[in-house]
Amino acid sequence: MNICGCLIHVAPHSVQDAAETIGTTPGVEIHARDEGGRFVVVVEDTSDRLASETIMDLHQIDGVVSLTLTYHHFEDLSAAT
Repeated sequence: MNICGCLIHVAPHSVQDAAETIGTTPGVEIHARDEGGRFVVVVEDTSDRLASETIMDLHQIDGVVSLTLTYHHFEDLSAAT
């Protein structure tokens, strides 16, 4: 299990389109956002992509000014059995 908490800053003119793209990206959940274009998101591994790959994709969304990893948790679930 790989969970990453990120803060994304989006340019004001791109907030609506970016929010739609971010919110429909597999493995990504928007937890909070403000009118200024700041988003708090959680990114998790999916069966197709690592969280780190998804984070790199989020950097490429039109209007994204910055993305900062603020929290990371990794747990090897196979070791728990």
